[in-house]
Amino acid sequence: MGRWYGDHLLILLVACALSADADGSNHRYKEGDRVPLYAKKVGPFHNPSETYRYYDLPFCSPVHITEKKEALGEVLNGDRLVDAPYELNFRENKQSKRLCKKTLFEKDVVKIRDAVAKDYYFQMFYDDLPFWGFVGKIEKEMLGTSENKYLLFKHIHFEICYNDDRVIEIYVQTDPNISVDITDDKEVDVDFSYSVLWKKTDIPFERRMDKYSKTSSMPRYLKIHWFSIINSCVIVLLLTGLLAAILMRVLKNDFIRFTHDEDSLEEQGGTGWKYIHGDVFRFPRHKSLFAAVVGSGTQLLALAVFIFLLALVGVFYPYNRGALFTALVVIYAITSGIAGCTASNLYLQLEGTNWARNLLLTGCLFSGPLFLTFYFLNSVAIAYSSTAALPFGTIVVILLIWMLVTSPLLILGGVLGKNIKAEFGAPCRTKKYPREIPPSPWYRATIPQILMAGILPFGSIYVELSYIFASVWGHKIYTIYSIIFVVFVILIIVTAFVTVALTYFQLAAEDHEWWWRSVLCGGSTGFFVLLYCLYYYKAKSDMSGFMQTSFFFGYMACVCYGFFLMLGTIGFHASLIFVRHIYRAIKCE
Repeated sequence: MGRWYGDHLLILLVACALSADADGSNHRYKEGDRVPLYAKKVGPFHNPSETYRYYDLPFCSPVHITEKKEALGEVLNGDRLVDAPYELNFRENKQSKRLCKKTLFEKDVVKIRDAVAKDYYFQMFYDDLPFWGFVGKIEKEMLGTSENKYLLFKHIHFEICYNDDRVIEIYVQTDPNISVDITDDKEVDVDFSYSVLWKKTDIPFERRMDKYSKTSSMPRYLKIHWFSIINSCVIVLLLTGLLAAILMRVLKNDFIRFTHDEDSLEEQGGTGWKYIHGDVFRFPRHKSLFAAVVGSGTQLLALAVFIFLLALVGVFYPYNRGALFTALVVIYAITSGIAGCTASNLYLQLEGTNWARNLLLTGCLFSGPLFLTFYFLNSVAIAYSSTAALPFGTIVVILLIWMLVTSPLLILGGVLGKNIKAEFGAPCRTKKYPREIPPSPWYRATIPQILMAGILPFGSIYVELSYIFASVWGHKIYTIYSIIFVVFVILIIVTAFVTVALTYFQLAAEDHEWWWRSVLCGGSTGFFVLLYCLYYYKAKSDMSGFMQTSFFFGYMACVCYGFFLMLGTIGFHASLIFVRHIYRAIKCE
């Protein structure tokens, strides 16, 4: 076989929950049995969204290509599994077996050379174990020269570990010495071959996936993760102390003074939050949009909680994005009833009259921009002939889910919210005419307040964001769901605290229009996450090309918009509880 160089170009990654049983015996095989091997996709290594079918490149292909039937989540993930050309029968060693002899014409050479230049990789699944590797390699022809030499790997060596009658691990290597030069635009004859070596291991079948989960829980990564959580906890404690100081030193004295004072607040003179009691519960402008924002944000919060619960109980395996996408679609459809109930109930409390239109707005507020983004990105994927483009049948399934599940539940939730509607219950009577808002310094304007509100919540999740992005938009593995759940809880707490503090400062300046400000301040973290997307794309990733750029910013814009709705809802509810509490404690008659 010769000397194997240090290029482990095909690396076993992770276990995906794909139902690829070949013999119906729970992954048990006898010597010589065929073990299922599927080719998944090819594409640029640094562009995870830009994927193509395996046989789009001129590899050795069988006479009849058999496609594996895939679940909804796998299709959404861009998986298009077909039978791979290699025969890796159980415990059958092979010494340099010829796969096929293929003539690469000039156009094929150009196509493969372009793939090698873009670091194309391919991914396969062997007995549900995924592995991937590069198509070829670029190297300098000689020291000091700027001309590149393009090599196409024509030999693959599989090293497979087994325990009794089960497959445990698979490692794949390529030898740069067994390659073909495709630098020039000329016809080339290539003899593709492969070899197989089986080795026995003591690792039990039940623990063959443990090594991949351990990658993200190594001591140095755990140290960084715990540092992130401790840093966030310190922020929470500082904010808690700040709010406690405000409540204890400022509000407490006001409560005592105004509770025992027989005169009305207007007769006492002075300034502050106490003197706008007649306007602080004046309903916001654009109440239909406001209720729709709160309803959609509540639904997204419920969606996030359910996803975390599934992750914590072990539903999502490493890189098992198919299951994640399926869960997102199904849970979003089911939780639409929460959005309808919350939005219609709040809208009617705000004395809205057209609750049906509000329900329609609630249903389209998040899904509308998401569908428009998907339509554009799917068109781009179709233009690139990428597997990221969803088949027509899958689009029909999603539309049916939206029409038969999401919409009916949204309507049922709206009807329920209408029937259980109660009075808003403001502790102070609202005056007929609004009080004039006095001028305030520039730093108390809406935009500066929004920018200040998002810094601390974003700081509490900044460290963890880099790991999440490296997993979603790269090839890293993230499995420590308990840590990310803790960070998510901290994010909610920090968002609520910051929004309450800014709401107090706004009311102290006699600005009673706090409703929309609380939503904007609470959701401003989404803006900072979007800025982080720009930083990650330019400084921490090697993504390039129109398609990958469109997918990255298109879907991340939707994610940041979802963050805005969810955290804005949290900010509003926290501010509402705070405002009701402080005005209930004083005499407002």
